[in-house]
Amino acid sequence: MIRLFLSLFLVSTAGLHTGTAAEVTRPLQPNVILILADDLGWQDVKCYDLDEPSPVETPNIDNLAKQGVLFWQAYSPAPTCSPTRVAIMTGEHPARNNRTHVIGGSPPSPYNKAQHRMMPPYYKGRMEVDEVTLPKVLREHGYATGHCGKWHMAIDHHAYPQPEDQGFDWTRSNLGATRRMQPDRMTGFATDAANDPYRLDENGFPYHQNSEDAMEFIRGHSDQPFFLYYATWLVHTPIHTRSKQLLDKYVAKLGVQLPEHPEEWHGEGQTNPFYLAMVEELDYHMGRLFEYLEATDDPRWPGHKLSENTYIIVTSDNGGMERVPNQNITDNYPLDRGKISAMEGGTRVPLILRGPQIPAGVESDVMVNGLDFYPTILTLAGIDKPEGRILDGVDLTQLLLQDPTDASLVKTDAGAIRDTMLWHFPNSIALESTLRIGDWKLIRNYDYVNNQQSPDRYELYRLYDSTDGEMQRVDIEEAHNLAAEFPQRVESMDARLSELLTEMDARYPHYNAAFKGPLPHKDEVPTVVSHERDDSVVTFVYKTNGALVERADLIYTLNGGERYEEWFQLPATLGGGNQVIAELPEGATHYVINLMDENNFLVSYPEMMEMRLKKRKNLYSTNALSVD
Repeated sequence: MIRLFLSLFLVSTAGLHTGTAAEVTRPLQPNVILILADDLGWQDVKCYDLDEPSPVETPNIDNLAKQGVLFWQAYSPAPTCSPTRVAIMTGEHPARNNRTHVIGGSPPSPYNKAQHRMMPPYYKGRMEVDEVTLPKVLREHGYATGHCGKWHMAIDHHAYPQPEDQGFDWTRSNLGATRRMQPDRMTGFATDAANDPYRLDENGFPYHQNSEDAMEFIRGHSDQPFFLYYATWLVHTPIHTRSKQLLDKYVAKLGVQLPEHPEEWHGEGQTNPFYLAMVEELDYHMGRLFEYLEATDDPRWPGHKLSENTYIIVTSDNGGMERVPNQNITDNYPLDRGKISAMEGGTRVPLILRGPQIPAGVESDVMVNGLDFYPTILTLAGIDKPEGRILDGVDLTQLLLQDPTDASLVKTDAGAIRDTMLWHFPNSIALESTLRIGDWKLIRNYDYVNNQQSPDRYELYRLYDSTDGEMQRVDIEEAHNLAAEFPQRVESMDARLSELLTEMDARYPHYNAAFKGPLPHKDEVPTVVSHERDDSVVTFVYKTNGALVERADLIYTLNGGERYEEWFQLPATLGGGNQVIAELPEGATHYVINLMDENNFLVSYPEMMEMRLKKRKNLYSTNALSVD
C-alpha cells in the first residue's frame, strides 16, 4: 500500500512546476545520502539553538533544514557509536542483535576489578556476515552502494567484516584532516603550499580526503540510483582544527585564550574553540557536497540537477561527547549528560531530512529514531521489506510526504501509532535501560543495591505535556524525578520495558565479586574447583559457597592469539553434582566458563583480565584455557 501511495504521489506531483514531459520521467528510484556525523550533539548545530544560543556557525546545515524537515525529538538507537551504526545498517535494535556497545566480542569482565561494582554482559563484536543489511537490499534492486569514512562495526576499525562484506560496492576510510596533529594540536596547521596534504582552499579550510571521497563516489555512480553512507569522522576526538584562521576566529568570538597545555581545555559549556572550529569544518564539507548536488546535471533525468531526485539525511550516531580526561568538549544542556549515557543528552540527536516531495522549512516534534531509516529508505526506493525480516524501526514515508508534524502517521506494521521507544545500555558506568512512552520517560538503573553513588533503582521524568494536543516542554533536563509520586506509572512502564527486552532476548549486567567494597552476598559466589576435557566435551565442577548457580555460559574463541581475537557465547548445561557441561565448537582454540548465581554475580573461570587492560591490546586468550 505504501509503495502504491508513493508511486501515485510522485506521478501526481511530477508536473506541478513546468508540466513538461521531462517532469513525468522522474526516475522512480531516487538517490539517498545518509550523512552520519560522529559525536555531534543536539545543541552543537546552530539551527537547534535552545535557551542559550550556540556560538558555532553551521550555515549549510541550517540551510538544509530550511529545505526540509528538522526533527526536535530525534534519537539515536544507542548512546555510543558502534551499536547505533549496526542498528542503522540492520534495522535491528541493539538489544535484539546483542550489540550494545563498542568493541565487544570479549569475555565478560569488569572495567576495573577493584573499582567497579558491576560488569557488562557478553555482547557481540560485530554484525553477522550473512546479515541482511540495508546496502545489500538496495544493491539487489539496482543501487550503487558506497561508504566513506568511519566503519567501526567489527571489533576493530579494520577487522572483518568490512563494508565490502556487508553490501557496499565501493568504500573508502581515509581519516583526512581528522588525523591526529603531531606533536600536538597547536602545531602542523595547514598552509596553502601545493605539496601540503591538508592545503587550505580559497576559503581557508583544510583539504579533507574524507569529504573528497564522498564526492568521488557520487561523480562515478550518478548514472544509476545510488546510496551513499557518508560516515564522517568529524567531530570525534582528537578535537582539533588544521585551520589556524578558523581557530583564531573562535578564540576571538568567545573571548577566550588558548591553553598553556595544548591538549587541555577546562572552560565550561560551549567554549572550546578547537571543537567549535571542528563543527564548522563539518558544516563546510557538507556544504560542498550540497552545492555539488545543486550544480550537477542528473544523467538519469535530463534537464534536472542531482539534488532534485536525492534524499539527504543528516544526523549523529549519539549525543555529544561532553568531556574526556583533561578536556571539556561541549555541553548538551538543557539535556542531561551525553555520549555513554542513555539519558537525553546521550541519545537525542540532530536530524534533518530533505528530498523530493518533502515539505520545506518544517520543524517537527514527532518522535523518530535512527532505526526508522532502514524501512523508510526502502519505501522511498520502492522496495519491499525483506520477507521474514524483523525491523524495530517504522516507515516514516507517510509522515515525511504528507505532514511531518502529525505523529499519528508514524505507525507500526500492525497499524498502531508508535509512541514508545527504548534504549538498553548495560555497559560502561551507565548500566541502565530507559523507556519513553509519550511524554514520560523511565530509567531503570541496574547498579542500585547498597550504592550510595547511584540514583535509585527507578527514575521517572515527564519530558513534555501534550494533553491539549500541543507539545509543551516540561522537564527535558530530567531534573525532577517523579518516581515516588507516580508508583503505578513506574510499575506499568517497568513491566512494559521488561516485556520488550525479554522479546529481544536482552542481556543484563552482573555484579563483580572482586569489587573492593561491600556487596551483599559477594562472599557466597561459586568457585570452580576442577575441570576436564574429553575431546570436545568439557566438564567443570564448582563449589556453591552459599549461592545457587542459575546459569552457565561457555565463552570461546576461534582465533586465540591473533590480533583481532574474537569471542563468542554458547549456553552450557547445569548437571548434577555441581557440574557444568559444555561442548566446544569445532575450531575453538581457547575457552572460558561463566557461572551466574542467584544474586546476579558472574564468576569467570579462569579469571579474565580487566577490560581496561584489553584497551592496551592485551589478549584474553593469555588467561583462558587452551584447546591444545
